[in-house]
Amino acid sequence: MAHIHWYPGHIAKAQKQLQEKLNLIDVVIEVIDARIPYSSKYKTSNELCKNKPRIILMNKSDVSDNVQNKLWAEKISQISNCKVIITSLKNKNDINIITTSVVQLAQDILQKRKEKGLLPRPVRTMVIGMPNVGKSSTINRLIKRAKTKTGAKAGVTRQQQWVRINDKIELLDTPGIIPSVQDDQSQALKLACVNSIGENAYDSEYVAVNLIEILKNLYDKELRSYYAFNDDEEINIESIALKRSWIMNQGAPDIKRTSQIILSTFREGKIGNFTLDRIEEFNELV
Repeated sequence: MAHIHWYPGHIAKAQKQLQEKLNLIDVVIEVIDARIPYSSKYKTSNELCKNKPRIILMNKSDVSDNVQNKLWAEKISQISNCKVIITSLKNKNDINIITTSVVQLAQDILQKRKEKGLLPRPVRTMVIGMPNVGKSSTINRLIKRAKTKTGAKAGVTRQQQWVRINDKIELLDTPGIIPSVQDDQSQALKLACVNSIGENAYDSEYVAVNLIEILKNLYDKELRSYYAFNDDEEINIESIALKRSWIMNQGAPDIKRTSQIILSTFREGKIGNFTLDRIEEFNELV
């Protein structure tokens, strides 16, 4: 079986920088991918955030399963004791909910500053999350202009910088964080499916083959409908390539091209709005 691995040298440095900056922060905004709410959640975020007030954003809900979104939001909120906001960041109301929640969570901190005779200041917050979960896009929507560099590739954001959201909130941008070692290959696979791991870390054919198997198990009807397969037809990379006439000069199915297209169409939500993680798969969230 292929093994998904990565060696991004900036990650350890970014995590160290993040820990150094945490004592400047009042409220943490953690972003996860709604398509893989468990697999995209940094497992030691409680320890990393030192129990600071935290909001969890289930981002990219526009390409995930709405029923699963609600189930996961309730579960994550229950276990983490944090407010969970389901968002695609396309709704202006979502941005208002986020900023209002940040200010509300910081009231005790601001009150203590006042009691100490310190001057008023904006709430200080930061956004954390694994690469490509929508962290930089979240920041850009919060400040209402693309001041932070974003991109489709995993781990585009590199440097930390302060940005002003409004007169009540200051935000510190941080690089996306991902574990330097991924012991659970099933979760690593799902991270690759949503493009949260650099492309050099995995084989696209391996990921696409496994993605099709996951979708056959969870969303067989939608998968067959998109690729126009009857109930009695076998769906796999080869049959999809032949169905779409993605073939090489010798007439053999073009597996590489097909794999890349399958991953791209899934990530864009063209096949359907799917959630790959299921609550019953996991004993607990941390």
